[in-house]
Amino acid sequence: MAISRCNKCGTVTELERKLIGTNQSCIRCETPNPVYDTVVFINKVLEQFFAQRTELTALRANTSQSQETSHPMSSVDIHNSDWLTLESQHLPVIDWFKSKSIAATINAGAVDTSGFFDEAAVAIGSDYELLGEFCERIRYAQQKEYNSALIHLDKKSIDDVKALESFARKLHEYSLVARFFNNKEEKNLRLILQNAPAVRRFFAGEWLEWFALMTSVRIFNERNAEYACARNLILSYPQNEKRELDVFFLINKTKPLYIECKTGEFRQDLDKYISLKKKLNIEQKYFILCVSDLDPEQGKGLSAMHGLTFVNVQTLEQHLSTLV
Repeated sequence: MAISRCNKCGTVTELERKLIGTNQSCIRCETPNPVYDTVVFINKVLEQFFAQRTELTALRANTSQSQETSHPMSSVDIHNSDWLTLESQHLPVIDWFKSKSIAATINAGAVDTSGFFDEAAVAIGSDYELLGEFCERIRYAQQKEYNSALIHLDKKSIDDVKALESFARKLHEYSLVARFFNNKEEKNLRLILQNAPAVRRFFAGEWLEWFALMTSVRIFNERNAEYACARNLILSYPQNEKRELDVFFLINKTKPLYIECKTGEFRQDLDKYISLKKKLNIEQKYFILCVSDLDPEQGKGLSAMHGLTFVNVQTLEQHLSTLV
């Protein structure tokens, strides 16, 4: 038998074999169309069908692989999520330490970004040259048990004054200060302090831990790297020794990254960090001491001397970007 398919209306017609190779008018629209051997025609159709099916299967596989390798946090707002608090997120970290005979205790609340500590920390770190002093004045006042802190504006530029006012307003919105007053005549901002324990810890130094955590999460998401992370992780060694880690990541299930955050003196603990690096067998570039006010040149010298990586607030992002 022979077959003809209209290229205009799609009508398929079965014809006599003697018409193979001729053109016949469509029985519906009368458009001329070629007549084919039925077996040859069907083979051609099946050939195209299987080729397209193979291509579709490959496309689906690529799409599935892309979805599997994409980190879950890449599709959510990193500053408003409790995804990092999930047990499944922490499990790779716990298992990694378990393989080294170390028990790891997770502090899930320390990575809950549904609050405002993370946003405030990123604001401080992103403009540390201006806001670092602001943060330090609050820390000092809280340490001295003062009820307020004064931010002097008389030597600041107009743009800096606006930025400081905006940041004070944000801290009030986030409930990190109770109130603030802009005394334009005396050219200062008076902050009425919020003395809740969590707020005091934030200004005492936890802001840098939040900044290191969120900077890492953002970079790893941008690079589509797989990771698990924890903050304020407690390690328990077989000898009943305990140690808290500030910020820890496990990249691609195998590569440990540790960030120790310091807003004050750090030199007296260098031997502890060197010992910890050796015990955990972490490469130098993945064992980071982020010291807020460290001079970059001094950081290079300390890195060369001690086999650790020293960065400050401004250079942390640059170094993290080299790791993934």
